[in-house]
Amino acid sequence: MSNVAVVGAQWGDEGKGKIVDWLSERADVVVRFQGGHNAGHTLVIDGKTYKLSLLPSGVVRPGKLSIIGNGVVVDPWALLAEIETLRGQGVTIGTDTLRIAENAPLILPLHGELDRAREQAREKSNQGTGKIGTTGRGIGPAYEDKVARRAIRVCDLADPDTLEAKVHELLLHHNALRRGFGIAEVDGEALLAQLKALAPKLLPFAEPVWLRLAELRRAGRRILFEGAQGTMLDVDHGTYPFVTSSNTIAGAAALGSGMGPDSVGFVLGICKAYTTRVGSGPFPTELLDEVGRGIGERGREFGTVTGRPRRCGWFDAVLVRQAVKLGGIKGLALTKLDVLDGMETLKICTAYTLGGQLLHHLPAGMGAQAAAKPVYEEMEGWQESTRGARSFAELPANAVKYVKRLEELVECPVALLSTSPDREDTILVRDPFVD
Repeated sequence: MSNVAVVGAQWGDEGKGKIVDWLSERADVVVRFQGGHNAGHTLVIDGKTYKLSLLPSGVVRPGKLSIIGNGVVVDPWALLAEIETLRGQGVTIGTDTLRIAENAPLILPLHGELDRAREQAREKSNQGTGKIGTTGRGIGPAYEDKVARRAIRVCDLADPDTLEAKVHELLLHHNALRRGFGIAEVDGEALLAQLKALAPKLLPFAEPVWLRLAELRRAGRRILFEGAQGTMLDVDHGTYPFVTSSNTIAGAAALGSGMGPDSVGFVLGICKAYTTRVGSGPFPTELLDEVGRGIGERGREFGTVTGRPRRCGWFDAVLVRQAVKLGGIKGLALTKLDVLDGMETLKICTAYTLGGQLLHHLPAGMGAQAAAKPVYEEMEGWQESTRGARSFAELPANAVKYVKRLEELVECPVALLSTSPDREDTILVRDPFVD
């Protein structure tokens, strides 16, 4: 049996939450390995909706162990609020079902304030064209502090003397920045008091999760690694600078959980049957017409975390093929096929044109990415409903042709097919846990 890593193969919002929840029935442990509470996963189980930001999607499954890895930046107040919300929905969450890496960095209020100040400054200086489109929740500044070696980490809450020194070091940097942005300086004593009050609430969940994961792996337990965002938002390989602040591809699963690279196993890439993006940045297949608006309305394309409407467009096979190669994706989980029901004609992007040349990949340069134009292939749509189908035999013939053509273009087979947000409306082609 193999471990499985679930990653987004587009710009995030592909429906990873449902797929991870569905797969978690076969797993023993679910590990979130990167990102922060800028990511959102929506689960629909027996008609009940759960919205998650930091907690691994497996947390709603009784008897499963959920782990927040060291690659995640944790807003402790947001996490505790999310735990209480889910408890109010009847989900049991305790120190026996949730563990947090002791070396995970914390997102503090000052990080969100800096994040928002920067976006406002970009908007004023570039008439909005320079905005990255962050959620304003401090994820980027928290990762900056991590790599600059001044982050406050979960384990620091257990050592008051170290904590005080680290807060002082942190504020030497942040208060200088805040003066430049015209923001009031942070009161170090007040921040220290907040963190000390937080310690008894957060520390019971903390441990060296790398050690627990090593023991679980040795015992033959199935581990499911859950990513956030998508490949094209990867800080190295995405549409830079319009990306997130962490590595989103499967290679980060080992690093962000404290396991060796051979532990990752089967890589499952999640993608929609069309393409969406939240925030700024290039989007070659974006539809700024009634077709795009119709896809957004039928697909209820609004961000789980921000509520922002998602930009919608045709399926971009170039991007997904690039994600497959970058991330070592062995199988795809195709979601939201039902959103395309009733459309007369469907288009698939098979290449780009740029400066009179034909390209079969998205180049790294910001200008080139913005200038790339899609080359489309058209296919006949279907009028029958695919919603709720649980086998290929229940799908219209043209829907099957569409799926098969996507497999050919992205050079990767479909392992799972989701036909509604409901947990059970899933067609299993290949079990990722049986590598």
